[in-house]
Amino acid sequence: MYHQAARLIRAAAIRLAICAAPSRSQAADITGAGATFPFPIYAKWAEAYKAQTGIGLNYQSIGSGGGIKQITARTVAFGASDVPLTAKELADGGNLLQWPMVMGGIVPVVHLDGINSNELTLDGPTLAKIFLGEVKSWDAPELKTLNPNAKLPSTPILVVHRSDGSGTTFNYTNYLSKVSPDWKSKVGSSTAVEWPVGVGAKGNEGVANNVAQTKGAIGYVETAYAKQNKLTTTKMVNKDGKAVEATGAAVQAAAANADWAKSDGFYLIITDQPGPAAWPISASTFILMPKEVKDATAAGEALKFFAWAYKNGDKAAEELDYVPMPANVKDLVMKTWSQIKGPDGKPIGGM
Repeated sequence: MYHQAARLIRAAAIRLAICAAPSRSQAADITGAGATFPFPIYAKWAEAYKAQTGIGLNYQSIGSGGGIKQITARTVAFGASDVPLTAKELADGGNLLQWPMVMGGIVPVVHLDGINSNELTLDGPTLAKIFLGEVKSWDAPELKTLNPNAKLPSTPILVVHRSDGSGTTFNYTNYLSKVSPDWKSKVGSSTAVEWPVGVGAKGNEGVANNVAQTKGAIGYVETAYAKQNKLTTTKMVNKDGKAVEATGAAVQAAAANADWAKSDGFYLIITDQPGPAAWPISASTFILMPKEVKDATAAGEALKFFAWAYKNGDKAAEELDYVPMPANVKDLVMKTWSQIKGPDGKPIGGM
């Protein structure tokens, strides 16, 4: 199913109607747009939800920037972003509410002959040098030092990065800014940056596809894309100096320090967290909805889907190496949904 969906995403419309069969009432289908990071799990959840309820999800996997624009313009019932918005940004977007839906890892992926997944180890400063264009070949001294037993080819390094406004890029460059003063001063952290080197591709899907087709390439994708495209992942040296793999358990370890209860409007970034088992490039993905909606029915159906996913979606998330939100965080989130009100000023419910 995933590869069929991926082909659809790469089509010009980049529009996916996730459904087992045509809905009797297309008006009942839930509309959303945004981050590509959570697309594999949203697709998995939507397939199961459609089978149980008959209600489909029409989700445009167009990147976090696009999701923020569409929910601000009120063209969808919800937006999805891997970039948490500040209180001011939520207000500027038309009085939006945000909450974390699931967590995951962002992992460097490479295409090198003779190198299998997790045989290559990188650290933050070296990764930054690669994306700055300062480490140019796979047998560079920095890489040999990190991988003394690996047979590294002299192949030139081709950097593949996102070309669209991306929450994955935000979290990836946030991490690089934390571990490399040069990266922080020369490039910085944002959903879209001026990349010093490399070629751009749209979405996690586009980066995964480019790396898969290009020898010597390195890119960054959400772990589910690496897994489902059978890409070669790398280990990373974390804040505690330990080389770790991008697993669900490692993302969970990174999230252990997250204090959602004290966060301002669920604004929290979990890159470069301490802990010997922590994956350093971990991220949460967020849902955005207006606090005042014109279509209470559509908003209510969206909340029913999210409540269902919180209750029934953990196993599917774990199978794709995402990390479900802790039960206490889900409870905190669902309490905030009472802030979403219809045209009559009353909470729309939805649970």
